[in-house]
Amino acid sequence: MNLKDRIKAGVAALDERARPWARQSRWNGYAYEFLLFGLKQAWACLFGGLMLALLVGTHLFWPAGAPLARYDFLVIAAVAIQAMLLALKLERWEEAMVIFMFHAVGTLMELFKTAHGSWIYPEPSLLRIGGVPLFTGFMYACVGSYIARIWRLFDITFVRYPPFWSTHILAVLIYANFFSHHYIVDFRMGLFALSAILFGRTWFVFTPDQTARRMPMLMGAVLVSLFIWFAENLGTFAGAWIYPSQAKGWHLVPIEKIGAWYLLMLISFVLVTLVHRPVDACVARLREGIWRAA
Repeated sequence: MNLKDRIKAGVAALDERARPWARQSRWNGYAYEFLLFGLKQAWACLFGGLMLALLVGTHLFWPAGAPLARYDFLVIAAVAIQAMLLALKLERWEEAMVIFMFHAVGTLMELFKTAHGSWIYPEPSLLRIGGVPLFTGFMYACVGSYIARIWRLFDITFVRYPPFWSTHILAVLIYANFFSHHYIVDFRMGLFALSAILFGRTWFVFTPDQTARRMPMLMGAVLVSLFIWFAENLGTFAGAWIYPSQAKGWHLVPIEKIGAWYLLMLISFVLVTLVHRPVDACVARLREGIWRAA
């Protein structure tokens, strides 16, 4: 039995022991559902959690004068983690493709942003392009990995999802604005408004346990952006990168950065839809009913 099968067997054993307790009362059921929600969220964050642990761990324990630069170790470790997840079948190849796309998109933006002084990578390294260490692309890929994995783990479907093409236009406009606002007007507020127009009536349906739940798409996007902001603060605290205002000492990243992460998260989400096409919740229920009847 491989590691993936052992993990599934462990989860099934946990469910077998806990399910009778969960059925004793409604509140027990809610508590067990919340536990499963947390476990699935943690599993979806596998790649990102490992990367954050590496950032903080190497910041605290990396030996001074080591022959291998810390940033270079992070590149090697990120590639090794990805290879291990694929070899152990803990991540699918289509999810690895999402990570590759995010790595390319993120690295390109990093090259531009560091050239314009938006943030810097203060430590030396060999595995870099210009001022950008190659591990940075994996930090963006963590977001894509999370979205791809959570889509599958929670069997996500949608209510009133906007036309597929319109979301890709939004993503292109957002990505372009990350570059163009250095030269012309920042259209961020217009992009917020456009995202509200497209997704304002959209709900996503997810299943933590046996009952489908739903949440407004925009609320979910904001919550994910908030947690990315928390992770960014850990990253800057660990010295993985710093903003100019942090050059004389670390402090919290301004809360306004959540807006930038919200827009980047929308790009991430749209890229994931190239692998996981959005399915209407009503259509999904109809298909499930047909399958059960058969």
